[in-house]
Amino acid sequence: MALEDAKNQIDQAFTRDNLRGLSYENAFGGATSFLRRRYTKDLTGVDVAVTGIPFDQSVTNRPGTRLGPRAIREASSLQPYDPPYGWGFDPLGEFAVVDYGDVAFDYAKVSAFPEAVTAHIRGILASGAASVVLGGDHFITLPILRAYVEKFGPVALVQFDAHSDSWVDDDPERIDHGTFVYKAVREGLILPEKSVAIGIRTENPDTMGVHIIDAPEVHRTGPSAVAARVHEIVGDTPCYLTFDIDCLDPAFAPGTGTPVWGGLSSAQAAVILREIAGLNVLGGDVVEVSPPFDNTGATAVAGAHVAMEILCLWGWTRRVG
Repeated sequence: MALEDAKNQIDQAFTRDNLRGLSYENAFGGATSFLRRRYTKDLTGVDVAVTGIPFDQSVTNRPGTRLGPRAIREASSLQPYDPPYGWGFDPLGEFAVVDYGDVAFDYAKVSAFPEAVTAHIRGILASGAASVVLGGDHFITLPILRAYVEKFGPVALVQFDAHSDSWVDDDPERIDHGTFVYKAVREGLILPEKSVAIGIRTENPDTMGVHIIDAPEVHRTGPSAVAARVHEIVGDTPCYLTFDIDCLDPAFAPGTGTPVWGGLSSAQAAVILREIAGLNVLGGDVVEVSPPFDNTGATAVAGAHVAMEILCLWGWTRRVG
């Protein structure tokens, strides 16, 4: 793009007319919408709404993920100049993607938070768009799933995580990032026999029937074999993808609340995400990015790339389907 053209496209988060297309403006300036998409609450003609859920009041260790959506958006400003490497298509050029801003909620009324999230995602889905969510701690996936299941019925869950998040929790009033899978299975939101958790490396004997591909297996068999196994498990079942950034080893993603050594590398995660293309991914989220513990910004960068990969996975099926 010529310099003169670039001068005429200042702050595309506000001035962009066409919801499709790459962006060419300084990565270090302007509003930090996700991938320089337009900020809007108008979902007319929108294919995917990227939205933030800045919540971290259910964590068991270090807080800070309420700042995750903002950090991921900022890190994403490095990406919208070229199509994502290795996919062979440009999701930003083929689909109308917007930044829908963050969910509104009263931080002092935590009990009202789950329904606020479900209503927020319900509104996106009612417009015909899919959601890609920037978290926030991992509790947020539960109320997101409730909205998806209202529209699509029970789904398979593809979970990248260091923890199974299936610890027993029969108290409906508790809000806990370590029990969302347990509650999702108990509520009938996910199909455990069609669901898989990748990167697990903490002990929990009850996985609620979800298939486990732990981190040692990823290291032993390689990411391509893992992707093939995910295809076998999920098949053509509509699925929701959730990526807890602590799936990555702390060497690659130190800025998270409950880091565990022995995790996946960024390269391994990238291969798995790209080679599960063809799954019917309805939407997804990336969670547990905690900027206060992310001194170099590497964790936010990883989170931004994961969010782009979710967008690509969603687009791949709709593009070839």
